[in-house]
Amino acid sequence: MNDSQNIFYTSISKYYSEIFPFNPMQLKFVTNKLDELPGKHILDIGCATGELSFQLAAGGAEVTGIDLNEDLLQQAISNKKHKGLSFQQGNMLELKQDFNPQQFDAVLCFGNTLVHLNSESHVLQMLEGAYTVLKPGGKLLLQLLNYDHICSEPVEALPVIDTENIRFIRRYNFADDSELIGFQTDLEIKAVNRIVSNETPLLALKSETLKTLLEKAGFQNIQFYANFKQEPKGGDHLPLVVSCEK
Repeated sequence: MNDSQNIFYTSISKYYSEIFPFNPMQLKFVTNKLDELPGKHILDIGCATGELSFQLAAGGAEVTGIDLNEDLLQQAISNKKHKGLSFQQGNMLELKQDFNPQQFDAVLCFGNTLVHLNSESHVLQMLEGAYTVLKPGGKLLLQLLNYDHICSEPVEALPVIDTENIRFIRRYNFADDSELIGFQTDLEIKAVNRIVSNETPLLALKSETLKTLLEKAGFQNIQFYANFKQEPKGGDHLPLVVSCEK
């Protein structure tokens, strides 16, 4: 995570769970892919405030959540406690250093976390690390945005998130000569009439490129979906959900 990305997540950390509330379909998707949770060891990359990690642990899994942002991580440590759950600061490019080979039954990377890596070589490094720490037959489950659709339109803004306390506006700035997209955000904090603005670069990672990188890392049975309901990929859906195995 570069400095601008860290500043962005710190700026929204107090309101993160309100902006991105727990999605029960994520829990259902992971449970479906693993058949059952009890006894499974899961690594949750980009765990943020720990909502999904906690639900997985409550379902019987042994869960390790990692995140680079200290503000988000501290919320997870303080608010999400379970005997099967631990949190630590961690970099998704350093999985081989931080964990043992064949330690996990599943590695998760949801919330568009993967595209915070700003090059395909870094994405491959992360995928190779995930492959190493997975047990044979283990699952890598990803969720990012559908950059095939976003770049082809192009989609210049994502839906506004408007709640009792905040209004969150998200826009994209495209450059013809770059794989990176400028992700511009304005967070309006209604109680104090304050706007926190930021821009961070994201990698416009398209599905065919991601498939090639997954195969290069050694993964097989690669499946793409339009959402966590596992509806078929294709068209103008914004999410892109991926399942593959070692």
